[in-house]
Amino acid sequence: MTYIIREIQPKDNKAIEKVIRDCLIEFGANHEGTAWADPDLGRFSEIYNTEGNKYWVAEADDGIILGGVGIGNLDGTDGICELQKMYCIPEVRGKGISHKLMEIALEYAKKYYKKCYLETLENMVQAQKFYQKYGFVRTYEPIVKTDHFACDVRLVKELNC
Repeated sequence: MTYIIREIQPKDNKAIEKVIRDCLIEFGANHEGTAWADPDLGRFSEIYNTEGNKYWVAEADDGIILGGVGIGNLDGTDGICELQKMYCIPEVRGKGISHKLMEIALEYAKKYYKKCYLETLENMVQAQKFYQKYGFVRTYEPIVKTDHFACDVRLVKELNC
């Protein structure tokens, strides 16, 4: 399968929202305290357009959005970003797209931040293994209080090392 990874555009907002919502349903996370309730879910092209905040999508040749990932400033911290809304459709998992998305996101994050933080769910075991391959380490205390109170796994990675 051929695809490109590019910065999100307004035309992608609904498609990536559908990818994320479908994945959240798949993992039983379609409820308050997760990305499901994020009021900005359908507005990524607006939200991720300032310095230090960016969202990328993987797009197939036929225009289908396969997945995406974002880097955003973690409010209330200094020098820490959050890996945000990293999801891919089931059909492309294990095909390398997530790796490319992660590499682009982390390279971008290194330009602005010292650490990268993320929150996920205990039942997303494969995702946790994936993050750990990139040097994310589990931390048992949240760095800050976020709206994702249902996320019970927190990981952090040192950047620029």
